[in-house]
Amino acid sequence: MPLSFLPKIIAPKLTDLTPELLRARKIRLLMLDFDNTIVPYTTNVPTPEMTAWLDDMNNLEDIQLCIVSNSHKDRVPRFCKERGLACITYARKPSGKGIWECLRKFGIPASEAALVGDQIYTDVLGANCAGVTSILVSAIDNHNFWLKARHVLELPFIFIARNRRIKK
Repeated sequence: MPLSFLPKIIAPKLTDLTPELLRARKIRLLMLDFDNTIVPYTTNVPTPEMTAWLDDMNNLEDIQLCIVSNSHKDRVPRFCKERGLACITYARKPSGKGIWECLRKFGIPASEAALVGDQIYTDVLGANCAGVTSILVSAIDNHNFWLKARHVLELPFIFIARNRRIKK
């Protein structure tokens, strides 16, 4: 796959993704980044809105969910176990390791999968290189200098892909 930093879809937040949007794009597997996509780095407790969205999406029969995280911490598997979600940690995004592992685990081709995350240089690049639909959402909380700086470096790509924003 070609090297691309441009997301295929941009959404304000994860909870703005609907089953209808995913079905329209023939997505049967939705891979989710964890930190700053589902919860901030500083907590393991999702908002009530995020909890409801995860529950609703996890109960769909035609769309599977899996957390695909670069994290080495036990907090991700614990979170997933508590909510009945599949997970892959040590994903090494932007390399395709965790993404391909997830595709094999679910037996779904890349053309029917998407990866949603808050970072262009890991999530979007990894998804694009692996041939899955890349979905960029705004970070929940850029709480330190490095996260803010990274976001500034991503702004040109977000500007170029601005017409890929979902309409609310």
